[in-house]
Amino acid sequence: MSKSETSKPKVFIIESLDFKDEEKNRFEGHIISNILQLSKIETKYYYVRTKSEFKEVISKFYDSDYRYLHISCHGGQNQDSIWTTLDEIHFDELAEILDGNLYKKRLFMSSCSVVNNKLAESVIPKTNCYSIIGPKKDIEFRDAAIMWASFYHLMFKKNKRNMFRDGLIENMQKVVDTFGQPLNYFSISRRQGFTNKTILPNKYIGPEEQLE
Repeated sequence: MSKSETSKPKVFIIESLDFKDEEKNRFEGHIISNILQLSKIETKYYYVRTKSEFKEVISKFYDSDYRYLHISCHGGQNQDSIWTTLDEIHFDELAEILDGNLYKKRLFMSSCSVVNNKLAESVIPKTNCYSIIGPKKDIEFRDAAIMWASFYHLMFKKNKRNMFRDGLIENMQKVVDTFGQPLNYFSISRRQGFTNKTILPNKYIGPEEQLE
């Protein structure tokens, strides 16, 4: 039995902010980790500032055998990269870093406008991860921290051992309706490489909040 088939249904969080966010204490990933621990959901949290540190912590993710990787960071302006505090990591390079570490696991990205087709095209075929989930648009810190904590709480309350597609979509819809923030859900597909489902709010969205 491979390591991926015996992975632990727990959340591994990696976070990296710019100096401005650090000064304002906007440590979203750390907040999520604390809330999950209050909910008795086991988690590991690491803060990094450089690409080299990011690579080292990804190896720790592999060693932990956790099933769910949550990355909290800023996205690049061209929507084809993520940033640590000091370094840019383009999607192709990110896929190389994650290769061998994300097989049959799930990736959650808390990063503005990063979970898109470019990311899926780079990461899913390379890593064979089950899915990538994250905001479709820019999202405020205050919404992101509470939204992700709520999502994980709902998922583990429903099933402590596994995250299945129906449960993911059901609970994504709940948090999307609550926070009004659409989520993209890219999942692996044998025929197409991957498929994408965008979860939109069911409730009324006012004119000033119209989705693109």
